[in-house]
Amino acid sequence: MKKLLSVCSLLLIFNFSYSQQISQFVDSIRTKHNIPEIAYAVVSSDSVLEINAFGYKKINSQLKAELSDRFRLGSLTKTITSYLAAILVKEGKLKWETKFFDLYPELKAKSNPAYYDFTLRDFITFRAHIPTWSYGNETPTRKEIKGDDAEQRYEFIKWFFRQNNTISQKQDVYWSNPSYVAAGLMLEKVTGKTYEILVQELGKNLNIDFEFGQPNLKDKNQTWGHDENLTPEKPALNYKLNWLSSAGNINVTLPDYCKFIQMQLQGLQGKSKLFTQAEFNYMHFGLSEFSFGWYSELNKNNEQQYSFHNGNPGTFLTKVYICKASNKAFILFANIQSEKADEGLILILKELETKYGCAPFY
Repeated sequence: MKKLLSVCSLLLIFNFSYSQQISQFVDSIRTKHNIPEIAYAVVSSDSVLEINAFGYKKINSQLKAELSDRFRLGSLTKTITSYLAAILVKEGKLKWETKFFDLYPELKAKSNPAYYDFTLRDFITFRAHIPTWSYGNETPTRKEIKGDDAEQRYEFIKWFFRQNNTISQKQDVYWSNPSYVAAGLMLEKVTGKTYEILVQELGKNLNIDFEFGQPNLKDKNQTWGHDENLTPEKPALNYKLNWLSSAGNINVTLPDYCKFIQMQLQGLQGKSKLFTQAEFNYMHFGLSEFSFGWYSELNKNNEQQYSFHNGNPGTFLTKVYICKASNKAFILFANIQSEKADEGLILILKELETKYGCAPFY
C-alpha cells in the first residue's frame, strides 16, 4: 500500500512539475512574441484538462489576465453560425438546399444573376462563387448603409449582391465573409429573430454568455485588442464588423468557448442528443478542405483527422484545433493580431499537442 502511495505521489509531483514547465513556456512565448495576453485550454469531451491565462488585458496597464477575460473570436464566429444553421435545418425551419433569393425575392431583380442559385449549404461551406470582402474594404461607406444593426446587414448584402465583380478562376472553396452574412440573413428570415438573439438563445441552452463587438466597449476593464504595433484598440463601435456579425463579431470567455468545443467533441464521439455521430462527422469532415464551419486536414504521419478554425478580426488572434481520434481540442486566444504573435501561438500549439499525445498539426 505504501509503495502504491509513493508511486501516486511521484506521478502527482511529475504532473505538477510538467504543468509548471508548460506555464513557464507559454509565458515565455508571450513575452518573446510581444503578446499582451495569452489564454489557452486543452479539453476532452468531458473534461477541461488544462486552462490558463497570462499577461495583461491591456499593454502597459495593471489589468492582469484572468480567465473571465473576453476575446473577440473573429472567424471562429463561423463555427457558431454553422452550428445554428444545422440546428434550424434539423428543426425543419429551412433546408440546406434553400436558395437565398427564395427567402429574399425582392432583392433578386437587381442582384448579379450569377448569384441566383446559391443555397444555404453553398454559403455555409464556402461553395458560393462570390468575391471576398472584409472590414478593410473601403466601400460601401457608412452613408450608404443605414438602419439598425439587422437593417444594416440587409442593406450591406443588397449592395454586395448588386456588384458585378466575378471570380474567373474556378475554385473548390471561395473564402468570402459575405457568404456567412447571407447565411445569417437566411437564419434571421426563417426565425423572425435577429442573429444576436439567435446566438444568445443558443448560449442560454449551452450555459454560454455570448456577446458582440469589442470587449472593452462595454467594460474598460475587460480585454483590449492590439494591432501589430501594440497599439491598444480604443472602445468604439465598428460598424463594418456589425455587417459581418455572423462571420466574425462574437466575443466570449475562454471557459465558455471551451463548453462549445466540448459539445463538438461529444458529437464527434457519438454523445450528442441532437445530432448523430455521422451528422457531426459530416459537419466537420464531409467536404474537402472546408465543411460546415470547419476546415479539415488529414495528418499524413498517423492518418488522424483534424478540424480547425482561426480568427483574426484585426486586433485579436484565436485558434481552435480538434483531434477527433484522441478526443482532444486545443484552444488559443491572444489580444493582438500580428505575424509574430501568430508564430508564438503555433509554437504553443505544438508543445501542447506533444504533451497530450497528439501528432503535431503543423
